[in-house]
Amino acid sequence: MAKRARLRNPWAMSWLSLGTLVTAVTLVLCLYQSFTLRQLDPKGGSMSYMASSFVNFGDFDTEHTRFATKYSLHLYRELGVDEDPRVKGVPVLFIPGNAGSYKQVRSLAAEAEYYFDQEIRHDSSALDAGKRALDFFTVDFNEDFTAFHGQTLLDQAEYLNDAIAYILSLYHNPEKSRKDPKLPDPSSVILVGHSMGGIVARTMLTMPNYQTNSVNTIITLSAPHARPPVTFDSQMVQTYKTINDYWRRSHSKEWGMDNPLWHVTLISIAGGGLDTIVPSDYASVSSLVPETHGFTVFTSSIPNVWTGMDHLAITWCDEFRKTVIRAIFDVLDVARPAQTKPRGERMRAFKTWFLTGLEDIAEKSLPHTEPKTLLTLEDGGNTMLAQGERLVIRALGHQSGTKAYFLPVPPQGTSEGRKFTMLTSAHVDHQGHSDQIEILFCSVFPLQAGHSESLFSMNLDLSGDAHGSGSTRLACKNGGMDAIALPASTSHSQFPFEKTRPYTYFQYDLETLAEHQFIAIVDKAETVSYDFLIAEFSARSESRVFSNVDTQQLLSSGVHWTLPANRPMLMDINLPALESSLFSFHLSISPNNCGAETLFRPLVRQYISDVFESKFFVNVEEVDVNLHGVAPYMPPSMRAKDKQHGLSFQLWSDPTCATPLNVSLTLDIPGSFGKLWMRYRTLFATFPLVMVALVLSQQFRVYDESGLFMSFAEGLNLSLQREIPALLTFIIFIIAVMSKSSTTLEQNGELMDWFAQYRSNATESMSDYTMNNLLFGSHDPFFWFLVPVFGVICTGLCIAINYAILIVTYLFTLLLAQLMSQSKTEDSRKQANPSFAITSTKQRVITTSLLLALVATVLPYQFAYLVLCIVQIVTTIRAWRLLRENRTDYTYNFYNYSHSLLVLMIWILPINLPVLVVWVRNLAVQWLTPFSSHHNILSIVPFIFLVETAATGKLVPQVSSRLRYVTLTTLLVLAFYAAAYGVSYAYTLHHVANLFCAWLVLVLWFSGKLEIEKTIDNVVSGHDEKSKKRP
Repeated sequence: MAKRARLRNPWAMSWLSLGTLVTAVTLVLCLYQSFTLRQLDPKGGSMSYMASSFVNFGDFDTEHTRFATKYSLHLYRELGVDEDPRVKGVPVLFIPGNAGSYKQVRSLAAEAEYYFDQEIRHDSSALDAGKRALDFFTVDFNEDFTAFHGQTLLDQAEYLNDAIAYILSLYHNPEKSRKDPKLPDPSSVILVGHSMGGIVARTMLTMPNYQTNSVNTIITLSAPHARPPVTFDSQMVQTYKTINDYWRRSHSKEWGMDNPLWHVTLISIAGGGLDTIVPSDYASVSSLVPETHGFTVFTSSIPNVWTGMDHLAITWCDEFRKTVIRAIFDVLDVARPAQTKPRGERMRAFKTWFLTGLEDIAEKSLPHTEPKTLLTLEDGGNTMLAQGERLVIRALGHQSGTKAYFLPVPPQGTSEGRKFTMLTSAHVDHQGHSDQIEILFCSVFPLQAGHSESLFSMNLDLSGDAHGSGSTRLACKNGGMDAIALPASTSHSQFPFEKTRPYTYFQYDLETLAEHQFIAIVDKAETVSYDFLIAEFSARSESRVFSNVDTQQLLSSGVHWTLPANRPMLMDINLPALESSLFSFHLSISPNNCGAETLFRPLVRQYISDVFESKFFVNVEEVDVNLHGVAPYMPPSMRAKDKQHGLSFQLWSDPTCATPLNVSLTLDIPGSFGKLWMRYRTLFATFPLVMVALVLSQQFRVYDESGLFMSFAEGLNLSLQREIPALLTFIIFIIAVMSKSSTTLEQNGELMDWFAQYRSNATESMSDYTMNNLLFGSHDPFFWFLVPVFGVICTGLCIAINYAILIVTYLFTLLLAQLMSQSKTEDSRKQANPSFAITSTKQRVITTSLLLALVATVLPYQFAYLVLCIVQIVTTIRAWRLLRENRTDYTYNFYNYSHSLLVLMIWILPINLPVLVVWVRNLAVQWLTPFSSHHNILSIVPFIFLVETAATGKLVPQVSSRLRYVTLTTLLVLAFYAAAYGVSYAYTLHHVANLFCAWLVLVLWFSGKLEIEKTIDNVVSGHDEKSKKRP
């Protein structure tokens, strides 16, 4: 009897459940503390200001687009700069993101207006090069929730294609355009998309109403390209798949003429760890486009920005918007109908503006320039360094007049793989500018007949001999165009984005300098300054540290290096095995002992190469390191993976301080814990359904065997003892098997790459882009411990939600009892219990038919599901009231059944809410056109029948035959889907739960038929027995 009472007690909690709940709460608190307080990137960037006005195109109406009554098109104009409503330059269309405002265009558009007005307008060379003003258009989407609804995304893409056709037509209309008639009319529009606006931009090129070549440049800001940020809508998941497959398929064509995206460049810019809305891992386009057509870069990499940004700051940060606008101006060429340079030139410009210049794909200008400087020097009159000698200048301008230092270029073919590096705190001269330092790459200029000095635009005579007798002449190229900006690192530096003059750095491989014999560094400072300069050639063997340390070694003891006292200025440290975005680290560098004699403090660049994420650390002693490398659920890269890639560091240190440097890297376990939230947010909403399904299977198994429907709490207590640990163990086993399979595939990768070269071009990939969609999104067996961690957290969530529902329904039950007691007389209390007064069959049929008709035509089925949740809450409250007044086996069973069904529905509810929010938002903006999706009545009919039947007080009957295994099977399928596909295909969980409800409805229906048949059989059998008794 005591056991029976414990099984049906809704408040039952075992010590194991209590321990699980306490552990889960502890882990959640640790997760929250780590996410909010540890491994936080510093915030930089300045606010931008503008005086905005908008021109609304009211004539872009229903004749042009069917969405004219919902969306609107605007043109930005800056007050006091350009208030003319007519178009005049190059069209740029800004696309806001999820719930974004069209006014977010203000910072970019205002900067474009000011930059053209103050810089380009008065620069004849820029105008001759095809630079013109930018006409920034923007779209008011009424702050649509694009991320939640695939059809909304498609509607926006269709509208924008119509908008582009209208925008281009404006330039043909003399009344609305003041464009130079000598220039060709624009045939394409530059797209800038923020967040989901970037996905809409890519979707436009896949739509039927897309005009070919009307888009050739797309810049996206914090856009989740790789996968949808939430997977609660089936159409959103399918739309993402269609878009990404189209882009991959296009770039896998053997010939460029067959690629509809051949002329399109895609630049994805991510904010990094400060973006807590969209994981910046999702901004990667490495699985979508080859490096010839686009790349992903983080704001912390962009020169003179050097800071991460949150999801909204990326639209208004002053330093960042200046870089974006200058990059757009750099790719303009209004002499072409496309209004932009060819794709190759656009890519070079974007690399120059958005990359550090230290990446492998960074292009040098030196090999493509011609010698413009004739350098004349007296033999023996200048400083010629010996081969391999380092040049160190502690103070520029300490000698009167111009002084040149010459570094001989080592001979080609050396096995050491040498490179030239130079770092200075001074201004470096670009051709035609007068700065403190000029770097020239020189070759001997022979004095032969026919050679004219007029070939050179600059003559630099350092010989002191007017006749040039006994002098050497060198034909030199100015290397200023290859200058790389690095943040200054002094003893007072704290952050790389501080408002101080950056350092200038040069780096060339020896092969790039093959045609030169000397590097001339010319000190042109007129007065003594305390700017330093260091230049040297270094061998790769001396400047590179390659570590094969793996995660387990790093976890146990960390990794430590001692850099020698005679090290080069730049040291490269590469750890290819460390590439997971789930890890955070501590990097520490022992301070040197040179004191005030130090030219600069250690400067560190942390970087990965699959996506171009660089972070700079100044004045380094100890810093936090986190990265966006290999992330869960991310598709593999389209490009062949370099085995040398992974977490890497570049360390600049003062080589004149001849002391060893101790460097150590240790794993930050508490800091790493917080990285789980951004990568696994959806899992915390779907994985608990695994536990719910296991508990329900336990409840129905006992019910079918004994006729007692145990409480959800007791079912959870029993599941924690066996089913849940067994399932988590099985998941670990599956991950190990998948890891072994993926390792086998990687070992066969070279053969696959060889085969791929013969069946397609170099951009095609044979990768399975869905390989990481299952379970926890990673095949790395090292992360097996995430299974029990998430298992405990999600089980604790189930326990907490269960008791929260119990408390809420109990309080409402007490409130209802109080209200009923006040409204009833003593006589009415003695009447039969009206808790489940059964309505007529006719009334139930009418109500159900009306709801189904509305779902099929007007309402999305998610609205009906929300109504059903409310009805089930009421049913549970009534069942509890009935149980308090009449404690029988049936009332216990019915209450526990109603409560468990409510728990299941509450966990399914978050999957349905986002689409419902979109529908409500449409009503709020008076967009009354019904959804073109989510009207499948089969997705809600089983829930309707089951909840409606429960509302009448009817319990699902026992199934004593083998059919009871169908109930258990459907619940196990739900548990499997929640574990395997919950994160990547969360919407399927509603349909699997719907299938379970359909089975229960069938059981109810057949049980009703069986009762009727049983009654008929009893009547017939009774009649037969009476007949036999007659004589």
